[in-house]
Amino acid sequence: MNLAGRRILVAGGAGFIGSHLVDALREQGCAVRVVDDLATGRLENLRQHEGKDGFEFFRGTITDPHDAIRALEGIEVVFHLACLGVRHSIGHPFENHRVNAEGTLLLLQESLRRGVERFVHCSSSEVYGTARTVPMPETHPTLPCTVYGASKLAGESYARAFHRTHGMSTVVIRPFNTYGPLSHHEGDAGEVIPKSIVRALAGMPILVFGDGSQTRDYTYVEDTARALVEAARCDALVGGTFNIGSNFEISINDLAERIRARVGTPEVKVEHVQQRPGDVLRLYCDPTEFVSRTGWKPRVAFDEGLDRTIAWFRARPEGAHVLAAQERPLNWL
Repeated sequence: MNLAGRRILVAGGAGFIGSHLVDALREQGCAVRVVDDLATGRLENLRQHEGKDGFEFFRGTITDPHDAIRALEGIEVVFHLACLGVRHSIGHPFENHRVNAEGTLLLLQESLRRGVERFVHCSSSEVYGTARTVPMPETHPTLPCTVYGASKLAGESYARAFHRTHGMSTVVIRPFNTYGPLSHHEGDAGEVIPKSIVRALAGMPILVFGDGSQTRDYTYVEDTARALVEAARCDALVGGTFNIGSNFEISINDLAERIRARVGTPEVKVEHVQQRPGDVLRLYCDPTEFVSRTGWKPRVAFDEGLDRTIAWFRARPEGAHVLAAQERPLNWL
């Protein structure tokens, strides 16, 4: 599918990955509409597109039928990234389920009614739970550890069901951990890389939950956004479910030391605290299927991406101490 000139909806397009996806789509010459309730997204992530031809934003939620109908008017391709996060699901399981599972079902139903030509559903590696074997292909068992992982699994199952029942052109993508500029350090959306960077910049201890032996497979956000674009363009993916990852794992202990070194704060300590509930212990992606069908590969090496992310946080006008005050150490409570 050629995306140039297409009318595209990005649900959750003011968020971290979503806003980078909007950038990538605009570079492809797409007309982009964003719907976002700004629960975790930020309007500032989209400032460069405001007032430009072919871009529009409205504040709405995918759990409201009226908002979903309005968002989909005239749309040909949907990228669905609207969700609430993994730590949020620990304290607010029903709200998390409603957005991630029921919101997906509503958006699929209304997309079907309006003849949307392609629906790309952004799921998560959290559907797998802790790795039983590595690297993890799409056939790895799905045994999520949290309501977030379970609700994302429900949402992607709905996308596959709409393909099988109605012939709808759906693609399910499972990104492993994504990092980079615009990532969340604050509140229950905060993730380990941005939280650790902000704390190190402010001279505060970097927190490691549990023993730090947990591993993750990180992909730089611009590479994840490129992969999502490929998911819509590649007809060979329709009806399938595919991993996006770097085929590279790093422990949280090693990550903390690397951040401390690259921020340039050797005096900052690494402090071990209680393990997070529902924490996945190992994630290590096998992206072979996606790579073989699309030719996509990550372009940004991990250390380069880490340096770019540190530089972005360092340049924030609020300053490190203001950013650190927004960070919640035990952000599932």
